[in-house]
Amino acid sequence: MNIITVKDAQEGGQKAFNIFKEALADNAKVFGLATGSTPITLYEALTASDLDFSDKTSINLDEYVGLAPDNPQSYHYFMQQHLFNKKPFATSYVPDGLATDADAETQRYDDIIAANPIDLQILGIGRNGHIGFNEPGSPLTGKTHKVPLTQSTIDANARFFENEEDVPRFAYSMGIGSIMTAKHILLMAYGENKADAIQKMVEGPVTNHVPASALQNHNNVTIIVDEAAASKLNK
Repeated sequence: MNIITVKDAQEGGQKAFNIFKEALADNAKVFGLATGSTPITLYEALTASDLDFSDKTSINLDEYVGLAPDNPQSYHYFMQQHLFNKKPFATSYVPDGLATDADAETQRYDDIIAANPIDLQILGIGRNGHIGFNEPGSPLTGKTHKVPLTQSTIDANARFFENEEDVPRFAYSMGIGSIMTAKHILLMAYGENKADAIQKMVEGPVTNHVPASALQNHNNVTIIVDEAAASKLNK
């Protein structure tokens, strides 16, 4: 694991941008993308740049079950707003939140990943060490699957919806095994509330109780953290 410590998320986004630029120079064709607040500074740097993705492919980590692509809370909508509207890819894959056959949808997504090996995968990390929607207890070799959201996730998301019953209860997510197929993994984390997860991911045992610890078994991982997120590392 190559750990890069930065002063804040803005500097982290620029460091991540440089890694994107290097990947393009090395002829990377497929980029695995993430949503949430962590990668926003990266996406801002990408949209402000002259980099061209018009002949590249993107594959997103996850999507809420039950949300249409034009729903403002969907991850498809997030990606349009933060990246795709300004930097379109030739093809962009996001799980179909409206798919009614979970087995067919997860197999479809695994087939997409198999046909388009990911050159650079972007990740954030949850406070409990989750990556994608792979919560503690998820199999470290799992493929794309339908995930029941934890009550804490449902409660946290309730503020984004007019009615509590509208909050999604499930998501489609790449599995840890899917993520591990990427040639290069770039994980970003900012803030003291991520320090425990970063320490366990880097220095703790590889265990499904800390899903991100599986990255110890990958041969090309870059971690960008601010000083607060790195504060509990011993090495």
